[in-house]
Amino acid sequence: MKKLLTALLFAPAIALASGAGLHLDKAPDVQGDKAALQSGARTFVNYCLNCHGASYVRYNRLTELGLTEQQVKDNLMFTAVKTGELMRVAARPDEQKQWFGAAPPDLSLIARSRASEEGSGADWLYTYLRSFYVDEQRPTGWNNTVFANVGMPHVLWQLQGLQVLNKDHKLELAVPGTLTPGEYDKQVGDLVGFLVWLAEPDAGFRKHLGFGVLAFLVVLFGFAYAMKKKFWKDIK
Repeated sequence: MKKLLTALLFAPAIALASGAGLHLDKAPDVQGDKAALQSGARTFVNYCLNCHGASYVRYNRLTELGLTEQQVKDNLMFTAVKTGELMRVAARPDEQKQWFGAAPPDLSLIARSRASEEGSGADWLYTYLRSFYVDEQRPTGWNNTVFANVGMPHVLWQLQGLQVLNKDHKLELAVPGTLTPGEYDKQVGDLVGFLVWLAEPDAGFRKHLGFGVLAFLVVLFGFAYAMKKKFWKDIK
């Protein structure tokens, strides 16, 4: 029992150590591209929202990506009725645990929680979603070079195709998918960009506000300096 408790205590540290030195590809920054974020939202609700929720965000926030409420209802809402509802999956966590052995994690903050010394959370997700390969030894038939022995199957395999590990233990596309490698990378980049937006929808406003505050302080400094010179001009 003592050994089991010790193993559980140090499991997170072991997991982090196992990922040390992992090379992560740089994810494209699409936060200013509403078309790309809309594309990412479409991929998310079609391929991810079946199992993973984003329960910290409501559907009506998707209008901030340049969509109307009617467009959100018609194209992005499959598990809700009103746009004010949270982006949850239909299945309950206890049902998912029974089906999969563990409930799939909520993805609201996944882009922030996966940040590490090797790169940002976006870099991790971008590399992870492009690193699945066929592994007949795994229950799902899939494995991943970024997340070894992952329990999640490759839900985007029809788009990417079938990758295998060659004799040099590098990924190789054995069977092409419906998208070319470049097109698949673009779609994954859009999806990751949407996950980054999900983690902090107000990030754009916060950055603009920060620049505004800095500009105000610069102007205020100019007035303060002019006032200081006015007050002290007669003092030697």
